[in-house]
Amino acid sequence: MMPHPLCRLPLLLMFCFTLISCGGKGIIKSEEPVQSAEPVAQSPKAATKPGGYYLDDGPGENPPANIDNIPDAVPRTEILLARANLPYSALGKRYVPMTEYRPYKERGLASWYGKRYHGRKTSSGEVYDMYSMTGAHTTLPLPSYARVTNVDNGRSVIVRINDRGPFHSDRVVDLSYAAAYKLRLIEKGSGMVEVEAIDVNNRAMLKPAAASSQPEGGSARIVTSQVEPPPPVPQPAAIEAPEQQGTSSAPAMGDYVQVGAFKHKPNAESLIGKLKNQNLVGNVPVESWYNAGTYRVRLGPYASRLEAEDAAEKIRRALKTSAILIRQ
Repeated sequence: MMPHPLCRLPLLLMFCFTLISCGGKGIIKSEEPVQSAEPVAQSPKAATKPGGYYLDDGPGENPPANIDNIPDAVPRTEILLARANLPYSALGKRYVPMTEYRPYKERGLASWYGKRYHGRKTSSGEVYDMYSMTGAHTTLPLPSYARVTNVDNGRSVIVRINDRGPFHSDRVVDLSYAAAYKLRLIEKGSGMVEVEAIDVNNRAMLKPAAASSQPEGGSARIVTSQVEPPPPVPQPAAIEAPEQQGTSSAPAMGDYVQVGAFKHKPNAESLIGKLKNQNLVGNVPVESWYNAGTYRVRLGPYASRLEAEDAAEKIRRALKTSAILIRQ
């Protein structure tokens, strides 16, 4: 005998609740499969209970001493990534990324993602670093730069857009943990912001096409065709002097274990000393890699992913701290 329809109601409600509660990033389907990007998964929301974070996301165990001192991204002319700027579909909506810098200003909710996605690849193919000043946007070119302003308190940061998302109709940008911290969005999980594209070439730009300003079928957003002159670009001299930095060149390709990220070099050197004293380095190099105002203690590259995993687990047990795998 067929079960009464009411018997299936709890399962149906549970399924609907699961769909509603999904985060901001979803599966991206490119119109050309060979050009598909590798997106970061769902983006964090505000916690549903005091002191918690959505899907156990949140700050890392060894954050820089003063995140407010992490410098903003420095806008510069970059070559757009063809594979990352193709039209694509996500969660049933079609998006047409801009393929050139255009005037763009939009207001809506900003969310952020932290340690849950730290070390994973973004849609641009770069490794996500929660302590770098970066962001994710559905249609701005990859890579590009934008000024994000907290409407409530007037705080403003410049981020490098290197990922796709968020895919909620009311959200306009996903921010790195550091960017959200500087805007004071961490505790609330999200907040109203204004996102404005930065013209790195300082020249007149074309009016954005309708398809590029918002996804098909999406809700209306505040988009203007004229923007104010771009904000002053932070000068490299504002960053710590080169003699105070650690290794700043890009690491060699391979699998690494990152143990900590610090604002001040002595803290990174202290951790390196601890790793060496407890024989946790093994036969791979260990360095304090300087990038975007942060010293990252990294070991590697390892000969294989398995060796890196074993080393990370050994460090976690010995130091009772986080050790994440990074594919460079």
